Amino acid sequence: MKLLKIWIVFFILVLLGLIVFGIRENEALPGIIDKPKIFAHRGAINSFNESTITSYKIAAKNGVDALELDLRMTKDNVLIIMHDETIDRTTNGKGKVNDLSLEEIKKYETIGKYNGKTTKEDIPTLEELFQTFGDTQRYYIETRLVNGEAIMEEPLVQLLKNYNLLKKEKVAIQSFSEKSLEKMAKLAPDLRLTLLFKKGKFDLNKALSVDYPVIGLESSDASIKTINALHKQGKEVHVFFHNVESIEAQQEKMRELNVDGYFTDNISFTKKLLNR
Repeated sequence: MKLLKIWIVFFILVLLGLIVFGIRENEALPGIIDKPKIFAHRGAINSFNESTITSYKIAAKNGVDALELDLRMTKDNVLIIMHDETIDRTTNGKGKVNDLSLEEIKKYETIGKYNGKTTKEDIPTLEELFQTFGDTQRYYIETRLVNGEAIMEEPLVQLLKNYNLLKKEKVAIQSFSEKSLEKMAKLAPDLRLTLLFKKGKFDLNKALSVDYPVIGLESSDASIKTINALHKQGKEVHVFFHNVESIEAQQEKMRELNVDGYFTDNISFTKKLLNR
């Protein structure tokens, strides 16, 4: 009987230990993130056409930490600001960006609808964005492969040099492609690099094993365990959001998880959430 009591007490102590360890392993780490960063996702897209000069001007006036933008390369090797592979969704034209020359692309305009009014504006080149803002803003630039090849990185670095932006205080590079990031690391070793993971494709072991200081993932793939593990290794976590309908609830959850940066479509909401 006495032996049974000892075993029961031992079992209870072990169980309590596992519970406490589990809580510690999964609890948010307080105090790590003093000031989470706000990145204007394709500009201020809840106010004006995405990836346009006007959209970025609105975002800049709102005091974000960086203007987030996606690069595509035209048939004649000019870098433009465009998220999609084609211009179909956001403009009054059709076709793949890398099948069109800059002259052809400039024949079309981006189209949006805000407050019941149709809004139009040119598709900007990366250089036009730099001409507009220079070094007054920070830029968070997404690179990608062109027909499977890392060829946009060299003209990007050249443009950064031309506008005195080849420094980590002004520019960060993000990509889903390690091939692109590896080339950027060789061409511009001072810039901070972010490895992005597509929604549903996040791999914690992979994220922990790479040398990149920042990991980007979709909000539904983020968890306390994931964030804590990356923070313990000294990595920042930047989160993007695919579900527009639940973005506010997801951002509130990310605040609880203590993430380092938000790619936001609604700058004012995110600033309010983060007491900015």
